[in-house]
Amino acid sequence: MFVDCAVYEQGRRRDGDFELHDALKQCHGDDAFAWIGLHEPTEDEFDSVRREFRLHELAVEDAIKAHQRPKLEVYGDSLFLVLKPGRYLDSEEVVEFGEILVFVGEGFIVTVRHGETTALHEVRENVERNPELLERGPGAVLHAILDRVVDDYAPAIEGLRVDIEEVENAVFSPERGSSAQRIYLLKREVLEFTRATAPLVEPVNRLAQGRYAQVHGEVHAYFRDVGDHLARVAEQLEAFSDLLTSVLTANLSQVTIQQNEDVRKISAAVALIAVPTMIAGIYGMNFEHMPELGWQYGYPLVLVLMLAVCLGLYRYFKRAGWL
Repeated sequence: MFVDCAVYEQGRRRDGDFELHDALKQCHGDDAFAWIGLHEPTEDEFDSVRREFRLHELAVEDAIKAHQRPKLEVYGDSLFLVLKPGRYLDSEEVVEFGEILVFVGEGFIVTVRHGETTALHEVRENVERNPELLERGPGAVLHAILDRVVDDYAPAIEGLRVDIEEVENAVFSPERGSSAQRIYLLKREVLEFTRATAPLVEPVNRLAQGRYAQVHGEVHAYFRDVGDHLARVAEQLEAFSDLLTSVLTANLSQVTIQQNEDVRKISAAVALIAVPTMIAGIYGMNFEHMPELGWQYGYPLVLVLMLAVCLGLYRYFKRAGWL
């Protein structure tokens, strides 16, 4: 559906509501442009936008179907940027991603949002409070959107960091248990996060280098700042991935050690039971030469022998760390 359709001139929003077919007509000169915002539009809803702004059919198809990887492409005189905003759901320990697709051309910017992760209403309000920024045209709005998406990665990064610390402490705690499943799920979320951010680094660098005429020259420095933030996000995700791999390896090693300890304890218990059982079995097979038939202390002596052997085995296993 259409969220907003506004015309900006000399850094300020024009009063009144505009129909789509009138918005572009109101943009005369270099200091005016239209910003059209849509949320999960249908093909029919977006068709009028496509015709009015002459958007490329391939980019339009991507905008309607969504589920694209982050990218920056040029179609004729317009730019097409795909962003993957994200938020961390702590109760589920997952990063939920949406999608924002941005068309930037001469005198217009069209934003298409899918999902509920990053609303652009606050972005619009912020840039409208900054006329000097709006005077730089649609490229300045593109920067504001990109900056908000990258800033919203910070809480998600923090949520992952907290959960990784929790699982790390659990692995190295004295309590027994395996955290392999939780580690694997967190590693998967880090991988998905990396897929949503890593492909964006190179397009942001291109924007910062001023390769596109659709972006005002004074905005290039702002994209460099966004690129620095995005690079830090990529570094943190890479560190998370390496740390989770190490923690998973440590967890599996601890599980193996615990299993070995269990096997030793079971073996020691079996030995303690097997020795008196063997003596009693051999002793019980004699019906003619039983010690107590000719000596009254024979039976107690056998019991003492069993006890002595078991105590000796117990002390040996205790010193060896098997018990």
